[in-house]
Amino acid sequence: MELRHLRYFVAAAEAENVSRAAVRLHVSQPALSRQIRDLEEELGFPLFERSAKSVRLTEAGRTFVVEARAVLARAEEAVHSARVIANGERGEVHIGYAPSPMARIVPATLRLFQEQFPKVRVRLHDLSTEEMLTGIGEGKLQMALLVRPIRTMLRGLHFEELAHDTMCLAVPPDHALARLRSVPLTLAAREPLVVFSRKDYPEYHEFLAGLFESINAKPSIAEEHDSSASLIAAIESGAGVAFVLRSFSCSVGPRLKLILLSPTPPTLVIGGVWPKDGLTPVAERFWESAKKAVSAMK
Repeated sequence: MELRHLRYFVAAAEAENVSRAAVRLHVSQPALSRQIRDLEEELGFPLFERSAKSVRLTEAGRTFVVEARAVLARAEEAVHSARVIANGERGEVHIGYAPSPMARIVPATLRLFQEQFPKVRVRLHDLSTEEMLTGIGEGKLQMALLVRPIRTMLRGLHFEELAHDTMCLAVPPDHALARLRSVPLTLAAREPLVVFSRKDYPEYHEFLAGLFESINAKPSIAEEHDSSASLIAAIESGAGVAFVLRSFSCSVGPRLKLILLSPTPPTLVIGGVWPKDGLTPVAERFWESAKKAVSAMK
């Protein structure tokens, strides 16, 4: 028994005429009659009382048509529910993100996405670079928004560019450099540094290495931190200064002063990472919202 048998049977029962039912279904009358007889043979009892011009349901047929309609309705619901998920209109998506680089982008992305897909639940996970990439590899995250990782960390993953950000120097408001509009890199290099941990943020250390190599200097690292919150606290306490992205200003407010560097260093690329075999439909819709959010900021 297949769904088409039920559809043909219900159509004939509602029309009480095989020819009219065949026209409605866009099939030939002999083909429709044959399908209904195949159904009756499989069931082992007649569904219709037949006359020359019409068909009427038997008592068993009246019971069966109720159940057949329910089965067809349930099948349509199943198709609709699956289509909604396949189109990314409902479900749940887990997104890893780096809070400082994404401080402006994530809220705007969420607003756009949830306006369009209010029935999708977005789960945001504030994680280190290593944790995000591990989460994607293990299938716990569908996507991550972060500074572009180093190439060796992207094996088996796809990275796509979203935006660029500029590196600045973060200092306490009462620091001697805080009065400057821009600080020469050679002067900033003399300060003790508080940095993100090498294990969790290798791309940050790769950038620092290139930055200091450009002036033939070595960074004097005073402390390593595994989160933005602890890094901010360390700078405030006077443990050192830090090289951070300009978007860091959204997280610190007046607690720190961010100063442009001179000469301006190369920008860092911010983007999305996901499995090489592609995004899930829901995650793809989220990524489209992120691109729209960034475009609106330009």
